[in-house]
Amino acid sequence: MINIVLYEPEIPQNTGNIMRTCAGTYTKLHLIKPLGFSLSENAIKRSGVNYIEHCDYTVYEDYDDFLSKNNGEFYYFTRYGHKPHSDYNYKETDKDIYLVFGKESTGIPKELLAQHLDRCARIPTNDNIRALNLSNCVALVLFEALRQLDYPNLLKNEPFKGENYLEE
Repeated sequence: MINIVLYEPEIPQNTGNIMRTCAGTYTKLHLIKPLGFSLSENAIKRSGVNYIEHCDYTVYEDYDDFLSKNNGEFYYFTRYGHKPHSDYNYKETDKDIYLVFGKESTGIPKELLAQHLDRCARIPTNDNIRALNLSNCVALVLFEALRQLDYPNLLKNEPFKGENYLEE
């Protein structure tokens, strides 16, 4: 199972977008407090449209609370990582996979990253920006992992208008 972990997310629109992505991919979302918003905010509902009800998520008091309840392979995404996100082989484990992303303003704390240097990844960009938007990063990394796993339990054809919609 693939899990998305948001360490102290600050922007409700990003979290709403991520909740929608998780709902569409059978991906569990883990939210670590403090959150920079309330989960009842309209911004989350607007970004997640009406898909949030399909998102499996859990909120934790802090990172220690999260760790005490979850076990598996952890990957940390940071602009300071030295290995591209696509260089990891997500098929190498039979454990749950946790893709950990930091808060929008400062990322994952350096002290936490330093304990996992071999699992710190970077999404390659040029030097015009510090990092991509958080919800874009989550989608990009999640779909790389799903691609490597051959999109488990996901539809490869459009379910609403039909498989042959373009041909008709």
